[in-house]
Amino acid sequence: MNLPIYQVDAFTNERFKGNPAAVCPLTEWLEEQTMQKIAAENNLSETAFYVKNDDTYEIRWFTPTGEVDLCGHATLATAFVLFTFYETDLSKVTFHSKSGPLHVTKEDERLTLTFPSRVGERCVAPEALIKGLGKAPKEVYAARDYMAVFDSEDDINQLQLDMNELKKLDQFAVIVTAKGNDVDFVSRFFAPKAGVDEDPVTGSAHCTLIPYWSKTLKKDTLVAKQISTRGGTLYCENLGDVVKISGEAVLYLKGEITF
Repeated sequence: MNLPIYQVDAFTNERFKGNPAAVCPLTEWLEEQTMQKIAAENNLSETAFYVKNDDTYEIRWFTPTGEVDLCGHATLATAFVLFTFYETDLSKVTFHSKSGPLHVTKEDERLTLTFPSRVGERCVAPEALIKGLGKAPKEVYAARDYMAVFDSEDDINQLQLDMNELKKLDQFAVIVTAKGNDVDFVSRFFAPKAGVDEDPVTGSAHCTLIPYWSKTLKKDTLVAKQISTRGGTLYCENLGDVVKISGEAVLYLKGEITF
């Protein structure tokens, strides 16, 4: 049995930038163990699998070590594959996921995700968070992830990270963020418990980032950058219960998995 596979760089229009995701179209679900092995073999932050169901699609995402409940860049990559190779007449697709229905629309070269908002609750910074980042943030919030807010973009770039400390935390991952020098806000994202020390560009993190910065900056439309080594740009909009996250994508490879 051979399965098609695509690798797409998301939240960028340049190959070797943004966040690479693998996308595996399926006609029916594989065993969960098989999907996990494929994700581990790919060794990317996320591998997305999808199955068509009437006019909608079911989607699941796996890191090299486990399944996650929501992933932005791999959803963007999956929509890019669908619009480019399978549903070329479509400009909108709905994915059904563990986080509910997710909508993606295509407008010229930009793809827009409509995701649930995940507003963080302010909390005390755990000791492992401070040790793991090498510096105490000025504010900490908890949603799916911890979100640590710093004073400046330089603070984000100069963190002295200890992944062993971050692995001790009870939340899924850690977002760090600050007001940007040339955009509204910047961020980085660390998920060492999920086998991803630093994710290059993380759409799902912006479900928490967008409502925070929208309230802080008193604006609903924002431009964000994730300032990892690869980097990526996200165009964001706060709509209350949902957020919109837009970006571009580019194909890196297409091939087959051989069993």
